[in-house]
Parts: sequence; C-alpha cells; structure tokens
Amino acid sequence: MTRAHAVLGRNTSIAMASLPKTMQKHVHVAVGVITHGASVLVSKRADHQHQGGLWEFPGGKVETDEAVKTALARELKEELNVTVLAAAPMFEIVHDYGDKVVHLDIWHVSQHTGEVLANEGQAWQWADADTLRELKFPAANGPIVTATLKLID
Repeated sequence: MTRAHAVLGRNTSIAMASLPKTMQKHVHVAVGVITHGASVLVSKRADHQHQGGLWEFPGGKVETDEAVKTALARELKEELNVTVLAAAPMFEIVHDYGDKVVHLDIWHVSQHTGEVLANEGQAWQWADADTLRELKFPAANGPIVTATLKLID
C-alpha cells in the first residue's frame, strides 16, 4: 500500500510529522518541472532503479546540508546538461512506497540553457499535454503531472 501527502506550502512539518516511525529509507529529492512553451522535459528511470522503467520529472537527491535549489541545479546539470537560470518552488510531496519514503521538493524551472543530453544514458523527451497524460509515472508523481498539465495545457 502506498500513501502520499501533498504539501501545498513550503512548511513540511505537517507531512513529515505524519510519517510512520519505522526503519524505512527516507530520501529527499529535488524535482524539476522544466517547461519550454507547451512542453515539459521528462526522463525514463533505468530498469534497475526503484520504480524502474517509469517516466519521471528529472532531479535527484538533496545531499545533507545542501539547499534544495542548489541540489536541483547540480542534478539537472549532471543528468541532462541543463543549466537552471530561473526556478521557483511549486509544492512538496511525501510519499510512502512501503519500502521507501520519498520527500519530493518540486520546482518549476521556467528558464534554462544547455542542449539536453542523456549524461546517464536515460531516455528523455519533451512531452506535450497529450503525451504527458499517456506516460506511466511512479505513484508519487501523480500530483506533479496534474500541476504540470495546468502549466502546459
């Protein structure tokens, strides 16, 4: 069974307080909703990864004592050769997969430079609203898809 909490403000204490106190792995992830006109950049998770084979909004783990915006910029450059010029926080999600709890910190990247490259060998695409509706995402990404459709549709 999975459980998700969408946190619409920047205060995560409500969502974090409701997490079960277990030995589950907790991962804080900076996520970029990178838009270009009526499209958004998505990438496919490697088959060997947690939730492998599904599409995702690019980003990565926030390191200890690292600012989320810094982590976002670092991860997007490492993974896809994207340099963030302008980004604003959207919302946060805490999702319990049973074996792992992810805290997704979602940012809208409205300005960026760099030719998109699959630096880690992952598939990627610019998805319009119709394509985005058809792609398969991890359960935690549902609210991100919904919010993104409002940006590009």
